[in-house]
Amino acid sequence: MTDLPDTPGVPAEADWENAPSLVEGAMNLELTAATCDLGYWLRSVPQGTLRGQVAGHAPDVVPLDVTREPGPLNDALTRELAFRSIAEEKATRAISYLVALAPSLETMEFYATQLIDEARHSMVFRNHLTALGVADLTADVERLAGADRDAVLAPLEELGLRVLREESDFIGGVVVLTILVEGVLAPAAELSERKWRIFDPAASDIERGAGIDEIRHLTVGSSVAREHLLAHPEDRPRILDLIVRGRRLWSELPVTDMVLSREALFQKGLDQHADLVGDYEIWPGRRLVDTTVEERVGTALRWSEEMQTRRLAYMGLPEAV
Repeated sequence: MTDLPDTPGVPAEADWENAPSLVEGAMNLELTAATCDLGYWLRSVPQGTLRGQVAGHAPDVVPLDVTREPGPLNDALTRELAFRSIAEEKATRAISYLVALAPSLETMEFYATQLIDEARHSMVFRNHLTALGVADLTADVERLAGADRDAVLAPLEELGLRVLREESDFIGGVVVLTILVEGVLAPAAELSERKWRIFDPAASDIERGAGIDEIRHLTVGSSVAREHLLAHPEDRPRILDLIVRGRRLWSELPVTDMVLSREALFQKGLDQHADLVGDYEIWPGRRLVDTTVEERVGTALRWSEEMQTRRLAYMGLPEAV
């Protein structure tokens, strides 16, 4: 995204130039539904994070030819974006229950804004697939990510819908979304933003914008859960049990295998086109060309564990780790 002047009234955590990274923001910021209401969103997202860039990046920011053309980089990124587009679509549909069940206007407004955020994420991930040569979105998304959807997303969706649709459990749904879905998937998005910066700066910008949104989702979700448990300590055992069961489910899903498979494709493309990357550092002091599949995946897993630990402690449930 091209540099634009700061927008007056946009808070730092929602500003393109000033917002922290997703992992840093999600672990350290404190935001609440009361402060992140509909008015906050209208000031901060269209006028701040996006600044008119509905597609998530400026028109002149495009993938390199080596990423658009058939090959391991294209395979890795199209599989990743197809999966992300499905995950965000499922999140959008699930959040509609949070909007309906919200116990206050503040939480209703916040989850209404998150619903729009997730729908936009799904759209921009899906649309960017066309820039990478995907011709038939319906058929190709199914081909690229259908198996991963069934293996990873379907069990999580079943858990979430049981809590939200069948049990009408608002706070349980907040915890499932914040801790068991976004809290685990977010670090992979952070890795994606960093590793695609050279090969596809548009995809990296899309991830940057989505990550700024996810900071708000994760921190406000944690605050909603914290405030509820402080007001209703009798719900603590039930929520703790839900988190433990959810984390057990997550540990049984082939998430690591899925990410390792995509990273292996990325590594093959990285090895082929290392000259394009040069000395670019994926994180301070570490050149992307020097990293391995295991290092990148291990780093994302470590970020995920650290983020969950920090968020659960903030919610008052450190024993759930």
